Amino acid sequence: MEIKDNNYTYDSVVQLDDEQTLSRKFLANVFLWMFAALAISTFCAYEFANNPDLRAYLFNPQTDGLSGLGLLAMFSPLAFVLLISFGFNRISYPVLAILFVVYAATLGISLSGILLIYTAASVFNVFLTATVLFGVMAIAGYTTKTDLTQLGSLLFIALIGLIIASVINMFLHSAQFDYVLSFFGVAIFTGLTAYDVQKLKRIGAGIEYGDADGKKLALMGALSLYLDFVNLFLFLLRIFGRRK
Repeated sequence: MEIKDNNYTYDSVVQLDDEQTLSRKFLANVFLWMFAALAISTFCAYEFANNPDLRAYLFNPQTDGLSGLGLLAMFSPLAFVLLISFGFNRISYPVLAILFVVYAATLGISLSGILLIYTAASVFNVFLTATVLFGVMAIAGYTTKTDLTQLGSLLFIALIGLIIASVINMFLHSAQFDYVLSFFGVAIFTGLTAYDVQKLKRIGAGIEYGDADGKKLALMGALSLYLDFVNLFLFLLRIFGRRK
């Protein structure tokens, strides 16, 4: 007697293998763009922090505050994120790539002040810590069989609460409250890292990276992971960073 399982066929195995190949290829390009953005941001932050001529463009020596260009560098990254997000369907891939690179550069410039506030050793140590934590959660998000969709929804709600609380603390100027919020920030972006990687893994399994839409989705995925890493690094720095 022949026993046949219609749910387990050679075609289904091949299809599963193709989905895994597409997913790995897609994620490889996502992380490539993310690492490129981090390299650009790091280079710009270092140059503007250590080059007096470049630093003079950001700070007004008369008022000991930010110059007009410094204010522009501070707020322009948000404008770029909104432009990339809302213009995703209308902007071509080459333009989107240029905007992403410019965004990484402007964010690096805006973060150059960190190197002036914190010691280089503490910035480096926190960066390594953020890298290890991000890597562990990225692997967890990629390998876990648990559906993290509900967790992602809860983390998004928590993120909105964190933003509101941070805005309120801008008026309260409470160092203790800011310290507590930093721990919540680390927890939120640690979880979001795993959630975003799992989401991108599923997206990658259903698209072909070679077309324009696939490349644009890889850029958007890189933007999500880039923001997860940067925010994780900044919240860790607020907890463990040593000021000069």
